[in-house]
Amino acid sequence: MAETKTKDEDVADVSKAPEASVEDFSKEELHRFMREMLLYRRFEEKAEEAYAIGKIGGFCHLHIGQEAVALGFIQPLREDDYAISTYREHTQALAKGMDAKVVMAELYGRADGCSQGKGGSMHLFDTEVNFLGGHGIVGAQIPLATGVGWKILYREEDRVCVCFLGDAAVNQGAFHESMNLAAIWNLPVIYVVENNEYGMGTHIGRVSPTPLVQRSCAYDIPGHVVNGQNALEVISFMRGLLEEVRGGGGPQYVEARTYRFKGHSMSDPVAGTYRSKEELKDKQEKEDPILLLKDQLFQAELLTQEELEEMDEAARVEVEEAAEFADASPLPAEEELYTQVYAELNEHGRLFLDGRDR
Repeated sequence: MAETKTKDEDVADVSKAPEASVEDFSKEELHRFMREMLLYRRFEEKAEEAYAIGKIGGFCHLHIGQEAVALGFIQPLREDDYAISTYREHTQALAKGMDAKVVMAELYGRADGCSQGKGGSMHLFDTEVNFLGGHGIVGAQIPLATGVGWKILYREEDRVCVCFLGDAAVNQGAFHESMNLAAIWNLPVIYVVENNEYGMGTHIGRVSPTPLVQRSCAYDIPGHVVNGQNALEVISFMRGLLEEVRGGGGPQYVEARTYRFKGHSMSDPVAGTYRSKEELKDKQEKEDPILLLKDQLFQAELLTQEELEEMDEAARVEVEEAAEFADASPLPAEEELYTQVYAELNEHGRLFLDGRDR
């Protein structure tokens, strides 16, 4: 068995995000950050519960433990900026402004969901807030984000596209082709790798001979490392990065070092056989992004226990209302099976394209 390599070594040709302080933000901002992450956590916990009792079917990938990445890279965006993601995107959809009710309804496969119940957990879309999915195929969103970047450039728009991808996606050919094109055309795209250490059940050190942050070096795209568990560090870093990209700085590549507290999907045990319970417990105790932010605010006397409990209760109420809304939403009508598709069926039930049976 190959020895697992660590990825914490310094790399000369990349930058590490500077530390951030509560002093860099207003009290109102800090409270909003806490409310947002509490909503993300409670929403995911409710989704986990709903899946366990059969209200959510298919695949379901939770973002618990990675909430600071969703908050940090999306909160600084403008409404007209784009975000596109992987199949682990519930919290990112919420961060971009999607209603918890329609997100939960989509998880339930109901007609009032953001994709009318046709997409489910992995395919959350809302063009009104410029959230472009939710993609079930590993790496599928990367060339799409690159295309969005080209559209921004071609139309001379002052916008940015943030593309989230998992650590396993950097080995896809589409990733390398996209990075090459983004560099050639100097596209306003920020590629954010959520390195949660495991691609399904395989540690990143077993499949990547070099630190992930180095993957952009071959394309002369600046690489950055950020502590994905520290919400304030991520937000502060992202604000500066956005200014650079809007100023013509071109594509950027960020490795957000994070950790998921649940399994790869709902079919995967919490710890699984690929990581120890001791490792998971240590991460939960020392690197929970919500606890880290709470401690920062408590130490600065910017948040009280009573205020925290009120925020948490509000998040729980919103999530319960979302679940009730999803439960009450009807299932999609049968005829919806044949709408919003690229091909229609003829009278024999065969695909009918360009006047020919297929």
